Amino acid sequence: MNTDRIQTLLQDIRLVSERNHAIVQQVRHLALAAGDGVSEEVKYGGILFSTTRSFCGVFSYANHVTLEFSAGASLPDPFHMLEGQGKLRRHIKLQQLEDMADRHVADYIALACAAASSAA
Repeated sequence: MNTDRIQTLLQDIRLVSERNHAIVQQVRHLALAAGDGVSEEVKYGGILFSTTRSFCGVFSYANHVTLEFSAGASLPDPFHMLEGQGKLRRHIKLQQLEDMADRHVADYIALACAAASSAA
């Protein structure tokens, strides 16, 4: 985990949007608490979370934050929140902090983390 790069990215996000910063911080909290040995790194302009394999990443854009799931196409989608049609990835768009609960973000992060940990 490169703490300096993460903190720099978080500062940059905060300068552009306090709302997006709050969403990203909440996603980080959930992802880092999702399982043993979860690490984070700055990659592809966002923050990626991994156990033995990468399981999700959070990316801030001008008007929203996207939570990307590396193997989202193979995840169960009990709440029908996953978007995307690619072979592997799925995502959830977050435009306000309340979307975290409304879109069951903690549940999806836990599913993705468990899947990545068991696939090792």
